[in-house]
Amino acid sequence: MSNVPVAVVTGSNKGIGFAIVRALCKQFPGDVYLTARDPGRGQEAVAKLQEEGLHALFHQLDIDDLQSIRALRDFLKEKYGGLNVLVNNAGIAFKVHDTTPFAVQAEVTLKTNFFGTRNVCTELLPLVKPYGRVVNVSSMVSSSALGGCSRELQQKFRSETITEDELVELMTKFVEDTKKSVHEKEGWPNTAYGVSKIGVTVLSRIQARMLNEKRKGDHILLNACCPGWVRTDMAGPKATKSPDEGAETPVYLALLPSDADGPHGQFLSNKTVRTW
Repeated sequence: MSNVPVAVVTGSNKGIGFAIVRALCKQFPGDVYLTARDPGRGQEAVAKLQEEGLHALFHQLDIDDLQSIRALRDFLKEKYGGLNVLVNNAGIAFKVHDTTPFAVQAEVTLKTNFFGTRNVCTELLPLVKPYGRVVNVSSMVSSSALGGCSRELQQKFRSETITEDELVELMTKFVEDTKKSVHEKEGWPNTAYGVSKIGVTVLSRIQARMLNEKRKGDHILLNACCPGWVRTDMAGPKATKSPDEGAETPVYLALLPSDADGPHGQFLSNKTVRTW
């Protein structure tokens, strides 16, 4: 078993994820795993970094596929005895003008962005070693979407005592409400991506609380962040930040020094804690 520290970035063959891997290759003192659904695209991305003189390793990961998540889990357990840095970056978004029915967009978006991310956390968080760092890439859209929720929903999503099961129930209800075309009546905003990222931010708050309760002495720091509006396939060419600039806050959180006692359980953008 290797004593080398190890970092894993999900959804990292392009865009912000790729930029996070690039930065970690330069700054993280250990093995950095670039992951992707498609091994061909993943290996291509690793080769691109190789050309820059950077050494990343590849492991297949499709966060929509529990078997794929568990294969990565078993690999990390066996080879490294755990993991030191986890960046949950994988996510999807429909384009603004996409004509796919909203209920389908809701189901597909939540499946990956919330439920997929949650499954990765369920399987990999127990592997995170003392002084580990976990970063869940959320979005500022989670804040605006929260503002678009009914007062009752806002209260639930801001609660300091909401459980993971209660959050799962709410995310499931959103998808069901869209199918019945009652989501607006039920107090939801008209953005599936926004609701999925509310889920990621709130999940992060819950997970940080659980770490405090169960693993207080392990000094693990877990946060959600917004990378900003970044020029990627997802956001398009008009966005204001380059992928490398978008990677700055996630990388900052992934590399918080071992003597840091925060931020933890926070939502950050531009390396600054934001009020949720």
